[in-house]
Amino acid sequence: MREGDQVRNRQEPPVTEPDPATEAFITHRNLLFTVAYEMLASASDAEDVLQETWLRWADIDQDTVRDPRAFLVRITTRQALTRLRTLRRRKESYVGPWLPEPLLTSPDVAEDIELADSVSMAMLLVLETLTPTERAVFVLRDVFDLAYDEIAQAVEKTPSAVRQIAHRARAHVAARRPREAVSPAQSRDALAAFQQAVETGDLQRLLDMIAPDVVLLTDGGGVVRAALEPVVGAETVINVLRRLTSATFHPAQVNGHPALILRTDAPENDSENDSESDPKIDSVLALRLEAGRITEIYAVRNPGKLSHITHETPINR
Repeated sequence: MREGDQVRNRQEPPVTEPDPATEAFITHRNLLFTVAYEMLASASDAEDVLQETWLRWADIDQDTVRDPRAFLVRITTRQALTRLRTLRRRKESYVGPWLPEPLLTSPDVAEDIELADSVSMAMLLVLETLTPTERAVFVLRDVFDLAYDEIAQAVEKTPSAVRQIAHRARAHVAARRPREAVSPAQSRDALAAFQQAVETGDLQRLLDMIAPDVVLLTDGGGVVRAALEPVVGAETVINVLRRLTSATFHPAQVNGHPALILRTDAPENDSENDSESDPKIDSVLALRLEAGRITEIYAVRNPGKLSHITHETPINR
């Protein structure tokens, strides 16, 4: 047989359409990741929850599912609640301050102000003060606007109990979140001014920008050098910031808000183990603003938490 005949007789592999279970999971995957991440504040754990969700979803008889989105959110919430309780025990032995795992997000996340606020470093830290069930109810109701009946099924409570939990969680969060909203433009301007002041060593400008009782939290996880306790007070914080002159600052969109990625010219040399993150990434730095001044600074240095800074992570509601 000639080569041309072989080509003509060769059959193309059949094009297979994804089955309904796979198609539904792919359709809602970014939503499910966002639910898990807001509950856990850890991208790696959120990915594990999605894997567990898929394994359970794949065993479900699709003919019995009326609303795939609600069903998938329910599975994800239950898996995240189980993991959240495990994480709480793990955090008790964490070395130094614990901060959420930062995500490099696309610019369109900032356009959804409520979503951007819900995944901000400051808000994720506020959510850490809730009980696991309160956190799940708050996230599902106030961020994703799920009906109380749906949330009740997800957390295995009655709708009336869920309403009470939501009210209690909402009051708790309101007492701890910034009293006034900060626009994206204000955040960008403050971050740019902060970057310039640190890079040029303009101490007076830093003093003007930073609240007297500013708090700096550095998360090294016991892997890289970092303060083991919160650094409090403008002068003390500025003394720490002065050491950043050897790093280069790269503005980025992190957790839906302007932030800085700090890079060094050489790979991190005080690490006790290897990391999959870019070795030149030293840390991710985010700010919290209130009344036009910086009240909190978050510096994530733990290499194990920087793998989602090398690429954008899609999140949505």
